Amino acid sequence: MGPDHERNPRGSLDDVAIEVVGVVVAVTDDRPRVLTVGGAAPRLPTGALHLSGDVTLERALRRMVLEQTGLELGYVEQLYTLGDRDRGTDLAVRLISVAYLALVREREPQGDSQWRDLYEFLPWEDFRGGRPAPLDRSVIPALRDWVERSDGDAADVRRERAGIVFGRDGSPWDIERSLERYELLYEMGWVPEAGARQDPPQRGAAMALDHRRIVAQALGRVRGKLRYRPVVFELLSDEFTLTGLQRVVEALSGTRLHSQNFRRLIDRGGLVEGTGRHDTGTGGRPAELHRFRREVVRERPAPGVGLPGMPTSG
Repeated sequence: MGPDHERNPRGSLDDVAIEVVGVVVAVTDDRPRVLTVGGAAPRLPTGALHLSGDVTLERALRRMVLEQTGLELGYVEQLYTLGDRDRGTDLAVRLISVAYLALVREREPQGDSQWRDLYEFLPWEDFRGGRPAPLDRSVIPALRDWVERSDGDAADVRRERAGIVFGRDGSPWDIERSLERYELLYEMGWVPEAGARQDPPQRGAAMALDHRRIVAQALGRVRGKLRYRPVVFELLSDEFTLTGLQRVVEALSGTRLHSQNFRRLIDRGGLVEGTGRHDTGTGGRPAELHRFRREVVRERPAPGVGLPGMPTSG
């Protein structure tokens, strides 16, 4: 190495490693699912960038996911680049991770990869059955304790931050703040990755390194895009019922939506069109099948499905 390499505090020369990380998301049976590798401390699909072979970072991601899981990716977008010191297992190496979000229809993966319920890792994010039990049983008491461990102005700052991020004290619950919620819980030392005891039902299942943080960021990104980009259709078959579309949006947003209001938004936005065919496998009245109108991307600047009806402040 040349003289421009800076020595780190441990006295050894800094090396840099670059990797790509994939948050591969699907929705199956009304559950948002994320592709993981490994069992006890699962991680996201991750692989080193081949400096001479990978022409782009996105191609590196597609190659890596295919090699590790056997799945070919369709829609992908870059999430974030993580490069904080001491992130990896080798503290003498500066690990730079470029994270991507991929939306797919679930298929059986290969090797030791498997699909896991996304809310297994972030259980406080799912309001579809009412307020999540971990929120009131564990998260909110931990937040109160965190505020009370400080005093004066510092306590006021903590109280305000907890209220904004977790929808307390009159602040609304913002579904897009999933990353901020996880980061606050990490800062409090409440999640296993920050040294807390493992308690999956309340604290969520831990992941390797900072991969749960990346999942939280991906969830917030998807939820935000539901409002202004038609990304949800990447998770559906070419033909679908309006009820099926609503269930996918609910799964990703973690909320229950009013069916008439949701369909009104879909109709007003011109996002779908009927096919004239019907789904006869529902066991009830056959529902008309629809398809995504790709022309809407040219017709409107922000063709999202919208999110009518949000969780109220707790």
